[in-house]
Amino acid sequence: MKTNLKWNGKMQFEATAPSGHSLLLDAAHDVGGEDRGPRPTEVLLAAAGACSGIDIVDILRKMRLTVESFDMEVSGERAEEHPRRFTRVHIHYRLTGDLPEDKVRRAVELSRDKYCSVSQSLNAEVVTSFEINGQTYQ
Repeated sequence: MKTNLKWNGKMQFEATAPSGHSLLLDAAHDVGGEDRGPRPTEVLLAAAGACSGIDIVDILRKMRLTVESFDMEVSGERAEEHPRRFTRVHIHYRLTGDLPEDKVRRAVELSRDKYCSVSQSLNAEVVTSFEINGQTYQ
């Protein structure tokens, strides 16, 4: 896989993925950017969430379960010293539907521990929690 990036001046880059889709990344004004796109670290957290979410939807569908709605919150803790890598990433999933807790737990664990290539590429502790119809599980 290869992604191409083109510098647009200042701190802005446009990334073009192998799928042909592009994404504008930028820095904040206080470090010389124009704040016209997400920061690379923000995209990394979003990618970890989306990768895992895709896995979970796919696994639950294979279990013949219907997800009515699904959203998540991804938070990251970063080291104080450079390169300020993520040391911990927490993904909290919120699902609704007729979803047995044990099946959702299994889907979350499979994504976290086996399938999500983005999370597996991070050198960070990845922890998860989830809600089904408003009930929280650790």
